[in-house]
Amino acid sequence: KKREEEHNVRNLADKVRKTKASTEIKNNPFEVKINRKKFDILGRKTKHDVGLPGVSRSKAINKRKETLLKEYKQKNKSSKFIDRRFGEYDTKMAPEDKILQRFAMERQRVHDKKDVYNLNEEEELTHYGQSLAEMEKFNDIVNSDDESEEKGLLSAELTASHFGGGGGLLTKKTSGNQQEEEGSQRAKSRQELIEELIQKSKQEKRERQVQKEEAQELTEKLDQDWKNIQALMVKKTPKTEQANKQEEKPKLDEYDMMVRELGFEMKAQPSEKMKTPEELAREEREKLQKLEADRLRRMLGGEAGDSAQTQSHMSADDLNDGFILDKADKKTLAYQDGKWNIGDESEGDGDDEDAEEEEDGEEEDSEAEEGDGDDDDDEDEDDEGEEEGEEQEDSSGEEEDGHSDLDSEQESEDEEGKQENKETGAKPKKSLSKEEMKAQQEAAKAELPYTFTAPETFSDLKDLLHGHTPDNQRLIVARTQKCNHPSLGVGNKLKLQKLFGFLLEYIGELATRSPPELTAIDKLIPELYALCQMFPEAACKSLQSVLIDAGHSMEEILEVKGHAGFPALDMLIYLKVTALLFPTSDFRHPVTTPALLYISQALTRCPVRSLQDVTSGLVLCCLAVEYVSFSKRFVPELINFLAGTLHLAVKDKTSLGYTVVPPFRPSGKHSDLLVLSDSESCKGWSKKNLPLSATQRLDLKNDLDRDNHRLTCLSACLDLVKRCCLLYKDLTSFPHIFQPIKTLLSKHLSAQTLPEPLQEVHNEILEAISSAPVTHSPLVFERKKPIPLKLLTPKIVEVLDYGKKHGSTREEREKERLKHKYKKEFKGALREIRKDSRFLAREKLNEIMSSDAERKRKVKELLGSLATQEGEWKALKRKKKK
Repeated sequence: KKREEEHNVRNLADKVRKTKASTEIKNNPFEVKINRKKFDILGRKTKHDVGLPGVSRSKAINKRKETLLKEYKQKNKSSKFIDRRFGEYDTKMAPEDKILQRFAMERQRVHDKKDVYNLNEEEELTHYGQSLAEMEKFNDIVNSDDESEEKGLLSAELTASHFGGGGGLLTKKTSGNQQEEEGSQRAKSRQELIEELIQKSKQEKRERQVQKEEAQELTEKLDQDWKNIQALMVKKTPKTEQANKQEEKPKLDEYDMMVRELGFEMKAQPSEKMKTPEELAREEREKLQKLEADRLRRMLGGEAGDSAQTQSHMSADDLNDGFILDKADKKTLAYQDGKWNIGDESEGDGDDEDAEEEEDGEEEDSEAEEGDGDDDDDEDEDDEGEEEGEEQEDSSGEEEDGHSDLDSEQESEDEEGKQENKETGAKPKKSLSKEEMKAQQEAAKAELPYTFTAPETFSDLKDLLHGHTPDNQRLIVARTQKCNHPSLGVGNKLKLQKLFGFLLEYIGELATRSPPELTAIDKLIPELYALCQMFPEAACKSLQSVLIDAGHSMEEILEVKGHAGFPALDMLIYLKVTALLFPTSDFRHPVTTPALLYISQALTRCPVRSLQDVTSGLVLCCLAVEYVSFSKRFVPELINFLAGTLHLAVKDKTSLGYTVVPPFRPSGKHSDLLVLSDSESCKGWSKKNLPLSATQRLDLKNDLDRDNHRLTCLSACLDLVKRCCLLYKDLTSFPHIFQPIKTLLSKHLSAQTLPEPLQEVHNEILEAISSAPVTHSPLVFERKKPIPLKLLTPKIVEVLDYGKKHGSTREEREKERLKHKYKKEFKGALREIRKDSRFLAREKLNEIMSSDAERKRKVKELLGSLATQEGEWKALKRKKKK
């Protein structure tokens, strides 16, 4: 209501303002607004001392009604009426001129349309110089009976009759004497002219045919004469000359010979289709199932080849009704060297030879397996030795795996071959004796099964592998993996993922046994690698959990005791397995990076208190070198531990000249662990690798064994230092990093106190460190006096008038003026936009109010009409009652 009242008041004020004269408005003090100034300035003229806000408001409203209101009403409307009449929007033209001009343009438009079909009768149309009005109209089309063979050769008369409109035929005149003789006669009719034209065309055609026949006869005659002349021109050469000419054939070029060779070369034959991993897995499982069924049949006393079906010859006349006329027991007759050769004897001999060869092959395989098992008993500590041993064991394991899987297949195939040979030789089947049957059953029972179900728990895996040799354990895991391939079943993927965790736990248990079963671990690592390649995410999570548990346990021990022991053998093997399964050269890896951090933490926080600790620390150093061998990442904990290990072999620890870093101490209780008790023990020592079992249990009975172990540890440490020198020689800080080791080896641990094998490594390390070039100079202060910065005197601008800056350039003043103008215009634009939005809001409100008022009016009318009808109906009803 308030808005309506204000709106009505404004409309009323606008109406009053329109009716009043401008003088009355100016004289009215309520219509005038005086703009006050803060202070007066003499000589300055102002334009806006007095304002008329009502007048300016009414002008702005009128202007918006003419522009903005029209645009608002035309919004979202596509249809528009545009007056395109001539001169409609030209205010300079008079209405009479507009009407006259429009009338003239209309007349001209109509005239142009009618003039298109207006033919002037005075003009005469012609065709080839003849009038169309004089020419007759020929409706009949003239067609020649026979078309000429030569295309494009038309006579002048035919052309004139077809394309000349027929005028040439009617106006044709004879030339010469004919014109004089027939001048008095009548003109020829159209039919006569057409017949004459047809006769002439036929005559021309006959003439062309005659000319063609004559030309053909002349050509044949000329050919015959040329043959007669050619026989006289050709000279016959004798046969001897022809033979010589044939022998003197030109030799073929290398290119021609190559082309002929390529033409006779054998073309490439299409190879067999590559099988998918799913197909290979399916074939492996079927193969193992077949071998297992064969083994079970032999274990129950049946023969392996009972199910083999032999193909017998079938005649083309055979009705396949089961009726046998003659037995197929005829012997094959053959001659060899003039004597009979019966197939039964030769086949029997061949069978005996095959059986002997098979027995020899089985004995050789068993000997090879025993040899491989003996070779795998030795384990090395050094990284290179470990890798070589693992590769040899992997290859031998693969060979054993292949032979063991194929042994039963070969036996079954041989038995089937023997059975077929017996059938072809017409010998009856011989049943095995009881002793042979019993031996076969015992062999089948002792043989390893070919199919296994995936273990559900760790105890199931232990029960499955318990009591088997390392080779058989690997075979069991490999066959379990093949029988439960993910592509063969829905739940096999989860089973194999669990199998990876169980195998990892089983490897840790094998390492904790006394003594540790390192051979079995080496056999199982290839299968662990195969599972890791199939399920990298599950393998990553399993090893991450192992590393997290080890790190937490170390932190807890450090918090409780203040010191922690070196990792056990199972953790060392887990770190080695991590390096084998995952890449160690990545900048950041979810498994190898935590493993390297764990190694660094163990080398820094675990104190060295015994020879067993020294051995474990050197194993960790070997693993660290293996981790950074590709990336050449600098590990300061590795260098510090190696330097501390060398420090343990120094006798005189006074005036060292280098710094000893924890977990080692310059002097103290455990600082002489590698000092030899007897210098004579160097003579009988021979270089060998550290056994991994030394990290778990170390049995040293006397001082000689201890000195030998110390020298072995020192040899491993020097080898690691040499490898680090080769690894970090490209670093610019290489001489500074290895400076403590150089000082220690050159001054405190001389080569004379070491055995001969270690003296060579000692000299190589010193030579590598000293030969490294220094690629940078040390930092020193500059000798020259530094040049001071320039000091500039500040520019002082005197301000004479307030608000005006003197001393500025013309461009700066113009720039300031434009900035001020821009701000002013911007503010004005914002103000106008706000006024426009308020104007549109008022108009929308007016529309809503008018529509509401119209609706109320219509509702009142309807209610009134309904009330009237109701009153009339009630009055009518009352009348009826009376």
